[in-house]
Amino acid sequence: MTLTRNPPFGHPMRNTHFQFAPTYRPLNHGSFGTHPAPVRAAHYTLQSQAISRPDTFISFDTFPLLAQSRSLIAPLLSVSPSEIVFVPNATTGVNTVLRNIKFEANDVVVAFSTIYPACEKTLASIGEILPVELEKVELVYPVEDEEIVRRFREKIEGVRRMGKRVRLAMFDTVLTFPGARFPWEMCVEVCKEMGVLSLIDGAHGIGLIDLTHLGKVSPDFFVSNCHKWLYTPRACAILHVPTRNQHLIRTSLPTSHGYQYLNQPPEDTSGRSNFTYLFEFVATMDYTPYLCIPSALEFREKVCGGEAAIREYCYTIARQGGECVARVLGTSVLTTEGGGMRECAFANVELPFVFKSKEEAEGGINEMEGELEISQAETIGAWIKVTAAREFDTYLQTAVHAEKLWVRFSGQIYLELSDFEWVAPRLKELCERVKKGEVSELVEGRAVVEG
Repeated sequence: MTLTRNPPFGHPMRNTHFQFAPTYRPLNHGSFGTHPAPVRAAHYTLQSQAISRPDTFISFDTFPLLAQSRSLIAPLLSVSPSEIVFVPNATTGVNTVLRNIKFEANDVVVAFSTIYPACEKTLASIGEILPVELEKVELVYPVEDEEIVRRFREKIEGVRRMGKRVRLAMFDTVLTFPGARFPWEMCVEVCKEMGVLSLIDGAHGIGLIDLTHLGKVSPDFFVSNCHKWLYTPRACAILHVPTRNQHLIRTSLPTSHGYQYLNQPPEDTSGRSNFTYLFEFVATMDYTPYLCIPSALEFREKVCGGEAAIREYCYTIARQGGECVARVLGTSVLTTEGGGMRECAFANVELPFVFKSKEEAEGGINEMEGELEISQAETIGAWIKVTAAREFDTYLQTAVHAEKLWVRFSGQIYLELSDFEWVAPRLKELCERVKKGEVSELVEGRAVVEG
């Protein structure tokens, strides 16, 4: 497919290169991402090759194409291709690292209360087998970056005073909820200073924020989805492990052909590092999303004008769109005095409800003024999600934080301010219907935990 050069960002970009349903308003890019038509065409070509000659494609063609993808994506992180492997998603990458650490008695992992739920459950699962505990740093936004780092350091010191060892700390590049740029670089520096391994959950990372300084910051482990913000097909993510730590990663998940037996002569890796060899063939699966890195990067450079241009537009439209919706609702966008949390393509807009505790509610509630019991917040958020999808063909990512209900909007190159002007009155209508009592006690279906 010939790439159309430089259609304007916004609806011209959507109409030229993205394949959404005509009536669908994609305001939640951050959860699952999407990819443009040229990348989709490249993906289909690869899948067709795999279908037409499955044995030769999987056995011979895939490996040099994987090496090409590693080489092309490495400059976005300023690390060596030999320090990057592909995994299906950030959750798999986090599991891979955590399940390779030999935790011992009194070992602690420090994370923040904003940790992604799947990562917290991973630690709970490991804790059933190995003696590791999770200690969380409590965060309620708005909170300034310097205060986050202060609490982080204080937590590590507190755990040590209890006679325990902080083996590893885990934190995000950009939080899932609230959608906020996190001071991960400063937290890595604290880890280095205090002798703690650092694991960075960059689920919202590559393609969203500038990571060309990653090699300089040099965390101990780093994972990042490519299918969210880099425009690759699902599922595609990178796991970066500096050479100094690759000996700690003994197995992929699942353990597969690249595993090397202890106390036996090493297998022939055909010149590849043990780390590369370990992850190059992790059981039979569809590797073609990994092979779409070249087409995704070509689209971003030739069509979009490069990484900086994409970031500038996405950040700006998220700010403008979030403020637009907040004005209509009569609320505000979550921010901090320093503003660092908004240096990304998310806008967290407060919904016009006042949630009260059960005790406060016993004194009376005026639902028409937006007063509701805090126990209702999750149900209301789920109702808004489902109703918006059914009635307006859009998806609103809601969540409760700081005893308030929010919608997290994503900025993206296919959106315009008119998309936010479109959703604002509809969201206001849904909130008014909530105040009138139009919320089912049970919302049909099981909601996916969105990233």
